[in-house]
Amino acid sequence: MTSPGFRRWPTAFFCWLVAGACAFAQTTNLTVEVVPLPDAAGSVVRVLGALALVLALFFGGVWGFKNWQRLVRFKGPSAKLSVLESRALDNRHSLYVVGYQRQRMLIGISQTDITLLSHLPDEEAPEAEPPSDFAAALNQAVTRKP
Repeated sequence: MTSPGFRRWPTAFFCWLVAGACAFAQTTNLTVEVVPLPDAAGSVVRVLGALALVLALFFGGVWGFKNWQRLVRFKGPSAKLSVLESRALDNRHSLYVVGYQRQRMLIGISQTDITLLSHLPDEEAPEAEPPSDFAAALNQAVTRKP
């Protein structure tokens, strides 16, 4: 069994610590300085600015997630086959001008078949690079006009 003095020892030690802390606190000469609160308008502006920034980041992320294919384009080879022009003749027949590289063809399409109607003249070669300086471009534009 434990002695009654031993059971009272932690309580006595705790009381001694509290009394010492209170005595030390009374001997300090600290003064409390009252600091005025900051202006409320500045705080409101900061909060609204932070809210606007967070919303802009959120909606920018949503737009980027929905349109990620526009942002990351696959730079593959350009298409060689293209439909240059189309015209519907009636509900069942239509004409298409189809180009493959520089060749052009007129094609008739119905519900049952596709018919090559004629070969069209080849596309003209792309024009030369435009002049790099303004004087040459102006000279070229003036000489073209009648």
